[in-house]
Amino acid sequence: MRGLCIGHAAYDITLPVTEFPKENTKNRVGSKIECSGGPACNAAYLMAKWQMDVAFAGVVGDDTYGRAIEESLKKVGIDLTYFEKQPGKRTTSSYIIANTTIGSRTVLTSRDDDLKYSNPTILFQPDVILVDGEELTPSQDVLLRNPHVISVLDAGRVRESTLKLGSLVTYFICSKDFAEAYTNQVIDTDRIDTLSSIYEKLKKDFKTNIIITLEDKGCFTKLETYEIIPSISVKAVDSTGAGDIFHGAFAYFIGHHYSLRQSLQLANITGAISVTRMGSQNSVPTLDEVLQKGKEHGILL
Repeated sequence: MRGLCIGHAAYDITLPVTEFPKENTKNRVGSKIECSGGPACNAAYLMAKWQMDVAFAGVVGDDTYGRAIEESLKKVGIDLTYFEKQPGKRTTSSYIIANTTIGSRTVLTSRDDDLKYSNPTILFQPDVILVDGEELTPSQDVLLRNPHVISVLDAGRVRESTLKLGSLVTYFICSKDFAEAYTNQVIDTDRIDTLSSIYEKLKKDFKTNIIITLEDKGCFTKLETYEIIPSISVKAVDSTGAGDIFHGAFAYFIGHHYSLRQSLQLANITGAISVTRMGSQNSVPTLDEVLQKGKEHGILL
């Protein structure tokens, strides 16, 4: 099974706090967590850690952060043929305030406008493709050349590139924020009709399989009927990268021919385990952990 992830790579610096700092105050934290991040990069890391043959296509600068990202991807055996490290450019960096009391995170990302991926054609032959909208041209090219390959879009926010890729993928997986912003409707997870209305709008516009992620509530889609696929209950300390990890796990399971229901259930579990740990790639669980949880919750017999 071969995976290809195209998109965003960043260097994450996470500052854990027990309450969100007030504006115009000085605050001290006892530690910080540094690791690679970015939606497609995190997904590729998970898939490789789970022993998939996976390539990552994205761009960093040839600087300290860029070299650190490169080394982290090498350690799990990711194919870096289409990974660009551009001299004279600064790697994208994300600064994350993680409120460990409630498990929320606030992210500030710095990306230079001139940091652009330069390779329009990727010749890697995948069995499953994941794109996050960061690199539109190569993503479009790969999806159009591989129309019968299982593909996943991580639609975190509404932007032109995401909208252009939406109808090209097998599974359009969007965040609650994307769903509400795009449709100008509000989700109430206690009212299934608010979700089904948004689902139908997305289905009509993008004409593909729609999944809406709902953070700790799980995710929503249409199986035999409209349905919230619930997550498991955990004590969250840092939700950084949880969505990326969900997407990577879903791509792994759907690519390995698990049913759609099982793929979503196990992706929920993977994301839930990740929020109990600090950092993005640091929090990726092992495949054995996820499968064991799946058995404990009756998903896998």
